[in-house]
Amino acid sequence: MTSVDTAALLAWFDRAGRPLPWRGADVGAWEILLCEVMSQQTPVSRVEPVWREWLERWPGPAELAAAPAAEVIRMWGKLGYPRRALRLKECALAVVDRHGGRVPTDVDDLLALPGVGDYTARAVACFAHGQRVPVVDTNVRRVVARAVGGSAEAGPPSTRRDLSAVDALLPEDRDRAVAFSVALMELGALVCTARGPRCEDCPLASSCAWVAAGKPAWDGPRRRAQTFAGTDRQVRGLLLDVLRDGDGAADRVRLDAVWPDAVQRERALDSLVADGLMVRSGDLYSLPG
Repeated sequence: MTSVDTAALLAWFDRAGRPLPWRGADVGAWEILLCEVMSQQTPVSRVEPVWREWLERWPGPAELAAAPAAEVIRMWGKLGYPRRALRLKECALAVVDRHGGRVPTDVDDLLALPGVGDYTARAVACFAHGQRVPVVDTNVRRVVARAVGGSAEAGPPSTRRDLSAVDALLPEDRDRAVAFSVALMELGALVCTARGPRCEDCPLASSCAWVAAGKPAWDGPRRRAQTFAGTDRQVRGLLLDVLRDGDGAADRVRLDAVWPDAVQRERALDSLVADGLMVRSGDLYSLPG
């Protein structure tokens, strides 16, 4: 299998890597876990100010675990997928109850935390605890597909295959493996992007299998483009904003004015109640206590 020029990649990252606040030497495991959950399907530019606000309000898992659910939902702001906010509170409770307030180091223990999936568990183990474990997100899959596999896209994800492919590329030294993981992810975010990759700026261009093959177009299955306008997700957000931006409660008259489709509006309200993001009492809806 084609390898990756680790020295060139790390030298590029030293020059071009973003000085994101959670990459600082004094940042702890909880701060990194918080960042990773917030960053799921959300641009870094939107995450950073909310991440800072949360840590000012709740510096660690114990403080978040004790916070009222309504305040947690309010502080989540416009990050999207607000169920993640409540899952973070549940995660904080689990860290306090099961691990004495310290984020565990073992991947399996991390996976057992509420709201922590396969990527997040390995990201925390690697970036927070310095473990030599493969960390695979969309950006990493794309870089590996191009540089190693010679394909324009990675195709359908496969956890076992993807982890194995990245693990084979990791340097044996732990510190270099961690640095490699950060740099590979950054390369996919800044240079080896899904659209308009800047191969002229890529430190791996000279050894990239996709470049060597003439950058062939992807001929595999296409993912359906995700839309937002008019979806239940948009309606949920608009309804939740009424409570979050006001005094935390609203009657049906105010909520009915948010969206004209009664069937879709009712479905969205029911799902918000089911997810624990709203509480219903007759015709009154409120944030959870």
